[in-house]
Amino acid sequence: MNCVNGLKCRECGRLYPAEALHVCDFCFGPLEVDYDYDCIKERISRESIEAGPRSIWRYGPLLPVLGNDDLSMGTGFTPLVRAGRLGSELGLQSLWVKNDTANPTGSFKDRVVSVSLAKARELGFKVVACASTGNLANAVAAHAARGGVESLVFIPHDLEAAKVITTAVYGGHLVAVEGTYDDVNRLCAELTSEHDDWAFVNVNLRPYYAEGSKTLAFEVAEQMGWTTPDHVVVPVASGSQLTKIAKGFKELYTVGLLAEEPAVRISGAQALGCSPVADAFRAGKDVIRPVKPDTIAKSLAIGNPADGWYALDTVRSTGGSFASVTDGEIIEGIKLLARTEGIFAETAGGVTVASLAKLVSEGVIRPEEKVVIFVTGHGLKTVEALTDSVHPTVTIAARMDAFAEAMAGRISGV
Repeated sequence: MNCVNGLKCRECGRLYPAEALHVCDFCFGPLEVDYDYDCIKERISRESIEAGPRSIWRYGPLLPVLGNDDLSMGTGFTPLVRAGRLGSELGLQSLWVKNDTANPTGSFKDRVVSVSLAKARELGFKVVACASTGNLANAVAAHAARGGVESLVFIPHDLEAAKVITTAVYGGHLVAVEGTYDDVNRLCAELTSEHDDWAFVNVNLRPYYAEGSKTLAFEVAEQMGWTTPDHVVVPVASGSQLTKIAKGFKELYTVGLLAEEPAVRISGAQALGCSPVADAFRAGKDVIRPVKPDTIAKSLAIGNPADGWYALDTVRSTGGSFASVTDGEIIEGIKLLARTEGIFAETAGGVTVASLAKLVSEGVIRPEEKVVIFVTGHGLKTVEALTDSVHPTVTIAARMDAFAEAMAGRISGV
């Protein structure tokens, strides 16, 4: 058994059974999982976690499924890297990178898909589907292939080639839709109403899917010796990941795994070409105005973010902030992280690093704070973004004198 009471509306509090539901039929608010935390306290401890699998399933009692490690492919427990060189360049004394490029399909989406597909199995679904900007497409197709489940993945037609290939290779159905991600998502919402026997992981299974992001907070706290950072920077697309990281830190304290109530300041990172939540934050508004995305950071290109208001509220209530960065700054962020820490991030990671730099320069992030940034996808997914800015140092003839001449003064000993 798990410790789930059911689903609960985030707006009016109305309760629902733990089924494939995502919207309150009374006020149309979003549903989220309602846990019995006393039950969880009895089933979890630091010792039980540390003795568990090196994956998200070590936190099983805090997740809304019975657990199904064979589908996860070892998802989670990714490295928390002390980023001394990057921190030094930015003037930070204590900086860490949560490196989710190390997940099975190269992004944090393996976390949410592991949870949602396990739930789909529990509920008896035979087809799993999603709307995706790329990383989720990869994860759904891969996990469905491993579990022997039919997959149906919808993407914008102009997605990066690497993300198309690394989805299609798993053999499921891949549907490219003319339009933006918001157009794709709307189509999937319509299809959900016509095909209630399909598990759309980020539509009718969204309450369970979203819970996978909490494991980022669980791992950071455990990897920091059961303490929490002072400040985290999270990339924002729909806004769900940011809100669930905040929820994860709080839950650890609620069930007795943290000695002190966490006071983590949470800041969000968006691309300037798709920054509706950051725009609302800067304007001091509660209403998030949808935008048409125009950015190289396609994995964050959601112009009408479903959890945008909740992300905005989380940032404000924790004393964080928002930054939005240009495409040029995104590219420089990717190169800076790679050059200083040897981590190759996709464009979303460039958004996070560039936003970190901006928040430091603005004085939002203080030099003495313990800071964690979340790098959520591997750079091999978006290599096109670097085509015009990364090249060989030199091109030479295959002769020793040509090498010596070209490299003179560039490297010691030459």
